[in-house]
Amino acid sequence: MHQFDIEALTIIKFPDPRLRKPTRPIEVIDERVTRLAQRMLALMKEANGIGLAAPQVGLSWRMFVCNTTGEPGDAQVFVNPRLTNMVGSIESEEGCLSIPGVTVKVRRAAQVTLIATDLEGRLVERTVGDLLARCWQHEIDHLDGRLIIDRMSEADRIATRKALKQLEAGFARGRAAGRT
Repeated sequence: MHQFDIEALTIIKFPDPRLRKPTRPIEVIDERVTRLAQRMLALMKEANGIGLAAPQVGLSWRMFVCNTTGEPGDAQVFVNPRLTNMVGSIESEEGCLSIPGVTVKVRRAAQVTLIATDLEGRLVERTVGDLLARCWQHEIDHLDGRLIIDRMSEADRIATRKALKQLEAGFARGRAAGRT
């Protein structure tokens, strides 16, 4: 894995192509992975989010952080996560820190089981529902190169067209100025 300044990482925005790259498993959980998780939790909190995946900070690492309550003790970090036992179906509005100003209705499983590794290298298996299940599914989509706009209805596509065009134009301006 290449060198980068963890403290310099920021949340990247649509349509940055790094958001579309499926991630690679993390081979070793070391100090860099722990520092990255801390930085991602800080960025997520600053942005008032409940989840953040490594691709959203430009890294193709299979890891995400989440905290649906905002309480410091509820912060979670999952390395190499996968979902199983997806049960039921529920539709709800979702936003994304990498697609600011856009919310769409997304149908997700009502309950999921997540299998992952924590920062101490322990295997974690948990079954949850409600907001936490939705958050986990959203972040795993990021790890697979999928975004909420890939799941939106035609009505949402029409409703979000202007906001997405503005994000695309902003990205193009940033690229032309050498910022990406």
